[in-house]
This record gives sequence, structure tokens and C-alpha cells, in this order.
Amino acid sequence: MSNEQAQSPDSGYLEQRKKLAQQKRWVIKIGSALLTNDGQGLNRDGMAAWVDQIARLLELGHEVVLVSSGSVAEGMTRLGWKQRPDQLHQLQAAAAVGQMGLIQAYETSFARYQRSTAQVLLTHDDLSDRTRYLNGRSTLKTLLQLGVVPIVNENDTVVTDEICFGDNDTLGALVANVVEADVLVILTDQDGLFTADPRTNPDAEIIHQGLASDERFTAMAGGGGVLGRGGMVTKIRAASLAARSGAATVIVGGRIDNVISRLYDGELLGTLLLPDKEPLVARKQWIAGHLQTHGDLVLDAGAVNALRDGGRSLLPIGVVAAHGRFERGQVVACRDEQGRLIAKGLVNYSSSEALKILKTPSSQLESVLGVVSEPEMIHRDNLVVI
Repeated sequence: MSNEQAQSPDSGYLEQRKKLAQQKRWVIKIGSALLTNDGQGLNRDGMAAWVDQIARLLELGHEVVLVSSGSVAEGMTRLGWKQRPDQLHQLQAAAAVGQMGLIQAYETSFARYQRSTAQVLLTHDDLSDRTRYLNGRSTLKTLLQLGVVPIVNENDTVVTDEICFGDNDTLGALVANVVEADVLVILTDQDGLFTADPRTNPDAEIIHQGLASDERFTAMAGGGGVLGRGGMVTKIRAASLAARSGAATVIVGGRIDNVISRLYDGELLGTLLLPDKEPLVARKQWIAGHLQTHGDLVLDAGAVNALRDGGRSLLPIGVVAAHGRFERGQVVACRDEQGRLIAKGLVNYSSSEALKILKTPSSQLESVLGVVSEPEMIHRDNLVVI
């Protein structure tokens, strides 16, 4: 895809936009700056307008999961705080206060259409544990089947740096994976992804369409605002994450009049980032979605090639170092000797065992450990190349 193709709309772009109306399951993420008028209390008029448009999607037979930021910002307003606090317990208190107002506002807006809503608060731990992941998935899908609108937010009242998503763009992408959404819509305070920062460069041009895997987009992305934790870079990464389950992502300005309905009607708004690979099976989506891993395995060049090009399992002989503390069955990162992330997977050996069998042929594992659990360090069925 050339820059000219990326910047010049044509009939192919419009054809892709028309396909949005055919997508059954939507995840719509709304950022803090939009929801709180850049910190001036909840943007109730904006929320009502977005709900009006979501209600239209529901009436047309689509399913919608709403991922909403804004609890901390709303809590700050209710508590009379002008600046975002630095201390974790104060942030968590603000989130607890603000979540009440946020959900109350959504409940009131959706009630005008006789639609029930459900509050779903998540941490990364909830999606890292396989059992809790499956339970959350079943709950969300059941809510959708019942015609209820799940309103998802990070559980800021209990979250710590170790278990947080870091931003709700990432949360939106992971929710898209969990519910196997067809499209992720990220409503932001910018009209889309530009070739440069439009706030400082008048020559910046919007990119109408591209592939979620195109690494050039990350270089084009700018920073975030005061209230939100994520900038455009997190939205690009979210699109890449959502693509693993086959979802397309639209990054678009939430202040554009009637934006959701106009997207549904096929109008060329924002930036559409498409998946370019077959979606991962559900188990591998879960593995790939781990933001925090329990350790690192360092691979030699032969092992890197076997994973990337051969679709092979990771054998102990190809592992030259192991870092961190992990147990059998936990997710670890696989890196090359320059530190670049190659894959993630469910490891068959603990960190203490892994250190004993570095560079060891599978035929010699029993003599080293006394017993062989598996001949592979990570089986290919439990391995995702990033």
C-alpha cells in the first residue's frame, strides 16, 4: 500500500465502508476526553447522541458492546478536584465515585429506548486467567443474546500497574477478541489517523484505509491528552490486537455529527484498519492477548526461524536463556537475542527446570531432569507468533 493509496479515497475504500453495515457484532469504545468535555464534567449531550445512534444499530439487529472511559475524570469532577492525583488510592477513590455517575448516565439514556444495560468491570488478571476469561466471555455473550448492552470499563478501583490494561483502547481490542466482534470502533478527539500530527502540521492528511499490521502507522501516531492514558499509538496497537480475531477497526472523531450512524451508512469517515491474516483460534487469541507475561525465553536464530517460517514447536535446544519466574502452563514471551518479541506461549516447564535444559536436545531431557513432561518447551498449538 503506497502513501498515495493510503491518502486518496477510491471506490474500493467506499466498498469496504459499505461492508460495515453487514457486520453483526460491534464493540464501540469512547474515550475520556469525549465523555468528560476535556474534564468539564460528563458530556451528557454527547452521551445521549451516541446512545441514540447505538440504539439504531440495535433496532437493526446488531449487537453492541460499549467500552467506556471516564470514571476517574467524572469522579474528579464530583469531588471538586482540578488536577488528576498522583497517588493510586486517590485515583481509585475517584474511579469509585465517578463510575456511579457514568453508569447512571448511560442507564438513563438507554432507558429511553427500553434497553437494559449491564456494568462489566475488568482487570487484565480477569482475562489472563483462562477460567475467568471463559466465564467473562460466556457472560458477555449471554448479555448480547438477551439484548442487553454491556458497558465495559477497567476496574480502576482495584487495579494496580501489574494488572492494568494501561488504556481503554487496549481493553476495547481485548473485548473485541473475547466476544469475537466483527468491528471495533474507537471514538476519539481526532478525526482519524493522519500522516502527521494535525494539531501542529497543517499539511497532515487523513489516512482513510490501511492494514492493521502496517508498522508505518505507529510512526505517524501522536501523543495523548491530559485525561486519557492512551494516544493514537495505543489505537494503532489496539487495531493490531483486534485484527487477531478478524475484527476491523475504525478510528474516528467522536465529535463528528452523527458519526456512528454515518459510519454504518458507509460514509468515508476516519481511518479503517483491516485485518490481513486469518483470525487466530480462540485459545491463541487468549494467549496473544496477555499484556504481562511471567518471564522471557531467549531463542537462537535457528529457533526464531523455526517458529516464524516453519510453524514449529519451540524445543529446549533452541533456548539459550530464561529470565523471570514462571510455572508450567503460564504465558511467557519468546525473544530473539536482540530482545525483539517473536512469540508468546504456554510453557511446559517451570523457570527452574527451563534453566537446567537450556540448549539441551529433547532426547537428553530425561537424563537431565529425571522425568520428561513434554519434549517441547512450548508446543506449537500453545504458541502464537507475534
